[in-house]
Amino acid sequence: MAPTPDIDLLTSGTPNGHKVSITLEELGLKYNAQKIDLSKNQQKEEWFLKVNPNGRIPAIVDKTSGKPKRVFEGASIQLYLCEKYDKEHKISFEYDSDEYWEMVEWMVWMQSGLGPMQGQANHFYRYAPEKIPYAINRYQTETRRLYSVLNDRLASQRAAFALPASQPAFLVANKYSAADICVFSWANWGEWAGVDPREAAFPEVKVWLEAIEKRAAVEKGTNVPDEFKMKEIMRSKEKSEEYAKHSSGWIMKGMKEEEGKGKM
Repeated sequence: MAPTPDIDLLTSGTPNGHKVSITLEELGLKYNAQKIDLSKNQQKEEWFLKVNPNGRIPAIVDKTSGKPKRVFEGASIQLYLCEKYDKEHKISFEYDSDEYWEMVEWMVWMQSGLGPMQGQANHFYRYAPEKIPYAINRYQTETRRLYSVLNDRLASQRAAFALPASQPAFLVANKYSAADICVFSWANWGEWAGVDPREAAFPEVKVWLEAIEKRAAVEKGTNVPDEFKMKEIMRSKEKSEEYAKHSSGWIMKGMKEEEGKGKM
C-alpha cells in the first residue's frame, strides 16, 4: 500500500502560489500549507533559501518517502506532483505522449510569457512609485497579445473537438489538465494588471475561466493560505488603490534591500 502523501507547501496567496495549491487539491493530496509573508520578506530568510535558493514562492518539501525532497518553481512542482501522484492521469497525460508534451508547452508558455509579462504590467500599473505610460502600455499590450494567443488556442480546440457553445474548451486534448491550472492561476488575476481576460475580445477565455472557477478544488486552492479577496478588491477603485499602496510599500522596501546586496 502506497504511503499517505506528507507534503509541506510554502506559499502565499499569489497566482504562482495558487497554481500549486489548486493542483494539490485537484489530486486530493494531503498537504500542510505554511504561509510565507512576502511583506516581511520571509522568502529571503536563510531557512527558506535552503528550500528555494531563488527566494520565491511557492516551494514544497515532500516528506512522503521519509527522505525530504524539495521542489521549487510552480510549473516544476506541478509536473513533479503529477508524475509522483497522478498515476490515473486525472489532470495529466502519459509521459512522452503527444498530449504530455503539449501540456508542458503551455505550462512553459505561462512561466516564460504570460506570468512575467502580466507581472510586469501589475508592477508598473499598480505598484511603481512613478507612473511610466510607456512601461504600462508595453506590458499591458503584451499581456493582451498573450490572451489573444490563449483565446485562439481555445477556439481551435473547440473546433477540433466540435464542442457545443455550452462546453468549455481546454488547452490540451478535450481535458482539463495541469496546463489549464497553470494558466488559470494568472488569468484569474488579469484585471489587477489592467487587462480583463473576460472582455469581448477573448470570448473563449471567458467561457474557460468561468468553467474552471466553478470547480470545488479550484475554490479550495485559491483560498490557500488565506481567503482570496482579490475579486472583491478589484471591483472597487477605492479598495484597489488602498491595496496597491500598501503592497507598493513593502515591494519597494524589498527592492531597495536587493539593490543594497548587489552593491556589496
